[in-house]
Amino acid sequence: MIRLNRYWENLTVLQVNREAPRASYIPYAGDVSAKSGKRGKSPFYQTLNGTWKFRYYSSVLNVDEPFYKETADTSGWDDLIVPSCWQVNGYDQLQYTNIDYPFPNDPPFVPNDNPAGLYVRDFNVADCWEGKDKYIVFEGVNSCFYLWLNGQFAGYSQGSRMPAEFNVSSFLKPGKNRVAVIVLKWCDGSYLEDQDSWRYSGIFRDVYMLARDRVHIRDVFNKQKFEDGFRKAVLTTEIETNGHLNACADLKDAAGKVVASAKAVVEGKGTLRFELDYPNMWSAEAPYLYELYVRGGAEVLRFPVGFRQVTVEGGVFWINGQAVKLKGVNRHDFHPELGQTIPVTHMIKDLVLMKKHNVNTIRTSHYPNDTRFMDLCNEYGFYVVDEADLECHGIGNDHIEGSSHTLSRDPNWKAAFIDRAARMVERDKNHPCVVMWSLGNEAGYEANHIAMAEWIRERDPSVPVHYEGAAPHYKGSPRVECLDLESRMYASVQEIEAYAKDENNIKPLFLCEYSHAMGNGPGDLKDYWDVIYRYPKLIGGCVWEWNDHGIATETKDGTPFFAYGGDFGDKPNDGNFCIDGLVTPDRKPHTGLLELKKVLAPIRIEGHDIEAGQIKVTNLYDFIDLSHLSVIWKVELDSRLMQQGQLDVDGIMPQNTRLMTLPFTLPEKFYGRYVLTFSIVLKEETRWAEAGHEISFEQMEWSCNEPSLAFDDDVRHISVKPSPALQTEETGRWLTVEGFDFRHVFDMELGTLRQISRNGVNMLDVSSEFAIWRAPTDNDMHAKGKWLAEGYDRAAMKTYDCDWIKIEDGGIELRSRFSLGADSRASILAGEARWKVNVSGELSLHLNVKVQEGQPYPYLPRFGLRLTMPSGMEEVEYSGFGPHESYIDKRQSVRRGQFLTTVDGMFENYIMPQENGSRYGTEWAVVSNAQGMGLRFSAPDGFSFNVSHFSPEDLTEAKHDWELAKKKRKETIVHLDYKMSGVGSNSCGPELAEPYRLNEKEFQYELCLMPVFKEDE
Repeated sequence: MIRLNRYWENLTVLQVNREAPRASYIPYAGDVSAKSGKRGKSPFYQTLNGTWKFRYYSSVLNVDEPFYKETADTSGWDDLIVPSCWQVNGYDQLQYTNIDYPFPNDPPFVPNDNPAGLYVRDFNVADCWEGKDKYIVFEGVNSCFYLWLNGQFAGYSQGSRMPAEFNVSSFLKPGKNRVAVIVLKWCDGSYLEDQDSWRYSGIFRDVYMLARDRVHIRDVFNKQKFEDGFRKAVLTTEIETNGHLNACADLKDAAGKVVASAKAVVEGKGTLRFELDYPNMWSAEAPYLYELYVRGGAEVLRFPVGFRQVTVEGGVFWINGQAVKLKGVNRHDFHPELGQTIPVTHMIKDLVLMKKHNVNTIRTSHYPNDTRFMDLCNEYGFYVVDEADLECHGIGNDHIEGSSHTLSRDPNWKAAFIDRAARMVERDKNHPCVVMWSLGNEAGYEANHIAMAEWIRERDPSVPVHYEGAAPHYKGSPRVECLDLESRMYASVQEIEAYAKDENNIKPLFLCEYSHAMGNGPGDLKDYWDVIYRYPKLIGGCVWEWNDHGIATETKDGTPFFAYGGDFGDKPNDGNFCIDGLVTPDRKPHTGLLELKKVLAPIRIEGHDIEAGQIKVTNLYDFIDLSHLSVIWKVELDSRLMQQGQLDVDGIMPQNTRLMTLPFTLPEKFYGRYVLTFSIVLKEETRWAEAGHEISFEQMEWSCNEPSLAFDDDVRHISVKPSPALQTEETGRWLTVEGFDFRHVFDMELGTLRQISRNGVNMLDVSSEFAIWRAPTDNDMHAKGKWLAEGYDRAAMKTYDCDWIKIEDGGIELRSRFSLGADSRASILAGEARWKVNVSGELSLHLNVKVQEGQPYPYLPRFGLRLTMPSGMEEVEYSGFGPHESYIDKRQSVRRGQFLTTVDGMFENYIMPQENGSRYGTEWAVVSNAQGMGLRFSAPDGFSFNVSHFSPEDLTEAKHDWELAKKKRKETIVHLDYKMSGVGSNSCGPELAEPYRLNEKEFQYELCLMPVFKEDE
């Protein structure tokens, strides 16, 4: 083994020769190149990204070659692109774990078999850099590393997601040089980096050289204050130099005009002062940026300046004097192929999607993101909760009382805690997007966190400090005066409302994580925001989380899929708990993101006297009016367009409501259901969306129920020609009912419908059945155990008796009594079914259902009729809510209409297969072949509707979406549900709210089925 000082297990050594942390910047030679923001345009910058020679060792103890020497032969080594993560390049073990440390919990020690990556590359130093100080910067290395230049040890650093900068002037020579690095997978700092994510290693962010004047500006801190409200801004620029320097600076507006200048002679520390009358204020809605160009010697440093003030007063969170709601998401650095190496284009893709879906806040869970991401947040307009690279979730896994606070209370770890806060704040202190500093995540709360908070408040009192770990669920919490906000994870709607009502709670409440978006969900967003809008003390929160962390890979036969924990043989692992985002790994929105977009919409339109065309328009923006939006409206009568127009909402100021009247007049002779739809779109193209992009929509409806003079009196009913009386024949267990052009068959033993046909076209493949099981969603993971225990997944129907009679209108009625139950369990429910067949061939089903008394059954996943239609029944047309899936608690993003799709088009793919594609509140639906021959379904009170080529059992059994290819059925499985329970967010959030559970002990259900040739009717 090569001789290394064992810094990786030494709590007293966090770095060797590393420069003090500073603000993020690149020195340029002039204003033009500085304004470009392109590092390569600076003559003082040289990238070291690219191909390095690389060798992987499963243990640092096995590294016996002096690879760092100038004479070391690395020609036989592998080539590895830097930046990158080992694990996505075929080295080491891909592993996902949420809470558990991937090594024994024995702080500060890590396993002897500590994997190591050796990196070597040669590079040239430009002649023009002669006489300058040279620095090497590593923006992110996981978890710790040792550095050599030309065979000489130059430094050590740990703390994976913050820059490490070294002055390497004394180690370099003109011309060719060699840099060598050994990266260890684990160090004592790994106990503080137990974030819920894939565990990556290596040099995963940029590496570069900087040339600096011997005397240069080392650090800049831009501080703001305001006078006379916000009519005057005072910018004080604190400058730190490494010697005597003449410094000057210009503050330029967005058009490039100099609006203020200052200069000073600085000896170590100095200040520049700028005053500006009537500044343009920065906010997420209007991210106006000034630019500060600070000059010293041959260097120009450029900093964005967004004038903004963040305060917490009276239990309210204020930005620029306005109470603001934080409409956020949690975002990990994650790329499905590159791991934690994130290209700028990928960052922009995330931000554009967020803007398009009305997100205004990002929590950098759970570490500082790449500094260029922060630059982009300044420019695009996002509030950022900047979080320290600190989580020691696994420390409490021994389940000893208070063990989660072990590291936070241990004074030996204090320096490491403060180091992570300091490096974050120093790097990001000049970013206007930062509106909150976070002390990390799930790391207990004791003296070391308090020390972090006090350090931050001393260094930057202008930005509030947040930390969820200090929430009252930690009994015996130490003092929390150092924290400016109260924070919660996954508190229920009832809990946050109780907090808001309690006058003893004097801090704003921030939901740093809520509404877990795993799989088919979340299903409780509107409930949260109804309450958040109601109380000033509730300032919003961040949905967990932005994206699924699936790794792009393929099966043995070459089928591509996104992998999750355990798919690479990793142990321990937390399975698909990393598949919990609003977008797929390749950034395709789930329907949960569409739901979030609607709930967070910055404009609300409500009916006032809707039949007279009177509406209320409310501007929910905090700082801008609605002049950038256009509101397009239309009125439909029973899906037929009647009138349309455009509404002028210019001049409606933030947080104001205007009563408006639409210029529509509807002829009195038309009766039926009117639907008024508003589409709110961008008037002009922006940086993040095209003109016409829909920000939100609203719908209102009302009915005129008198008979119509223009249309059929009931568009939900398809009339047929009068038919003769039915012909019936009972043969053994089969009852055949035949009419003018149809033939239906019932199974008298089971009391079920066995066949439906019209003009010889068969529309049913197997007997109908009643169903309560759905493929559990990820958010059902806790309810699932109770369902399985009671046999919901294997419930079978028992028919007690069945008989039939002819009825007065010429039809027949069949009655049966039945129950549903599982082996070894008591019956779950009992019911009576009444099937009626009329002379036109329409079947109506009347159900009376009672859950068995005295049995404490958990709520039902669903209840309804299940049909299996034959191959070829691929076309789906329905009237209800669409165009995508919806559930009782996940339906804000769907609109009423008439939709034409396919069975495959109804399917919503999730990486972990589960219940999907249901349509809440359906009025009628037709499933047919391409010629329109099929079945039409309707219910007087609406129904939940699902059509698929997969049964709930298929979806339950499959663990990956690729497995479904083998299970896809040619038949079409139709579920016509009285109700489907909601989806909620109980994979991590509170239990499904009572109103969204199918928990009724007794209910009735009516359903109509009709064989149709819809193109004729």
